[in-house]
Amino acid sequence: MTEHIKLENDGGILSLTMARPDKKNALTNAMYGALADAIEGAETDPAVRVLLIRGEGDMFTAGNDVGEFAAIAAGGFQGERHVGRFLQAIARSSRPLVAAVQGRAVGIGTTMLLHCDLVVLAENALLSTPFVNLALVPEAASSLLMPLRIGYARAYEMFALGEPVDARSAFTWGLANRVVPLDKLDAEAKALAVRLARQPAGALGITKRLMRNPEVLMAQILAESERFAERLKTVEAREAFIAFAERRPPDFLKLADAR
Repeated sequence: MTEHIKLENDGGILSLTMARPDKKNALTNAMYGALADAIEGAETDPAVRVLLIRGEGDMFTAGNDVGEFAAIAAGGFQGERHVGRFLQAIARSSRPLVAAVQGRAVGIGTTMLLHCDLVVLAENALLSTPFVNLALVPEAASSLLMPLRIGYARAYEMFALGEPVDARSAFTWGLANRVVPLDKLDAEAKALAVRLARQPAGALGITKRLMRNPEVLMAQILAESERFAERLKTVEAREAFIAFAERRPPDFLKLADAR
C-alpha cells in the first residue's frame, strides 16, 4: 500500500483515487503496486461490485513518473516493476470499471480508460498518448484497442504526434460516455457506479467477458511490454529523458536511425 493511492468502499463501490496532486498524480512503481493489489483483491471480494478510478486535484494523472523511466533507462532501478501487474489486473477485471477524469490524462492515464466500461470526462479533460514523443511505444493493449475504438487514422495521430484530444472530441470519437461540467464530475461518475452496483453482478461479469477477451488483451500487452522494455534502453529514449530533465525539445535528428 502507498499513501498516494486512497481506497474507499461505499455501498459496494470501491473508489481508487490517485492522490499525488503535487506531482500531477504521476504514477510511481509503488502506486502501480497498490492499484494492482486493490483490483486483484476486488476479484474475490463480494463486498466490491464496482471499481471507480479517479484522480485527486486538478488533473487525472500525468502518466508514468518520467524520473522512474529515466532510472530504468540508466539501469538504476532496482526491484519488481508493478506496472505489468496493474495492466494485467485492469485487463482481467470482471468488475465494472468507471473512470472520472478531469484535466490532463497522459499516457497510461488515457490508455487505462480503454479498459474502463464507463468513462465520465469533465469539460476540461485533455487525453494524450505521447509515447513516441518519449521514443517509446503504446502500452496497455492500446495499440489494439485504440484503433478498434476510434479508427486507425485518429489512433495513429494520437500515438505518433502525441497531441491532446479535448473532452468533446473524445466523446464524439467514442472514448467516453459522458462529458459534464467539472463541478458535476464526481457526482455523475458516482451515480453511474451506483446504478451498476444495483445490477445483477453475474450478468454484468459475463457480459463484460463476452465483449472483452482477456486472453487477447494479455497477448497484446505482453507484445507491447517487450518492445517497451527494449525502447527504454535505446539512445532515442536516453535523448528524450535527458531533454525532459533539461526542459528542452529532444533532438532525434542528430541520432542514428534506431529501429
